[in-house]
Amino acid sequence: MVTLLRVSRAASAVLLVCLGLGVSHVHAAGEQAEQFTPEFRQIHTSQDPKHTPKIVAPDSIKRGEWFNVTVSVGVGGQHPSLSEHFVRYIALYKDTVEIARAYLHPVYSSPTVTFTIALDEGGSLRAVAEPTHSAAWEASKKIDVIP
Repeated sequence: MVTLLRVSRAASAVLLVCLGLGVSHVHAAGEQAEQFTPEFRQIHTSQDPKHTPKIVAPDSIKRGEWFNVTVSVGVGGQHPSLSEHFVRYIALYKDTVEIARAYLHPVYSSPTVTFTIALDEGGSLRAVAEPTHSAAWEASKKIDVIP
């Protein structure tokens, strides 16, 4: 026989524990963000040899001319690509606008991508890379556009 009860969130945790089901925590809809530590919500801008992206691009380019931007993850050496720890994606921004993104697969994808882009005006190229065990990491490079 099953009896249905209407109980509060806190009472439901107590009820489940009393029934021997065990509960580590019962979450309300608004508590989802509380599960993540601040380092998983904010992009890292500090320097880390394993996680900080490295941007290789010219310092200046001609307006509208195509050029390559290569982004690799790990300024001190390449980030690993293992099934348990890899880079999910690498995104390229021009100032605050995302202009390209590549999703990577563990084991089969190296955390290095080359984007071919063209710009109308100078600014800052920003690379954002998100590994599986931390929040995303960011690096930037100023680029000038010559008319």
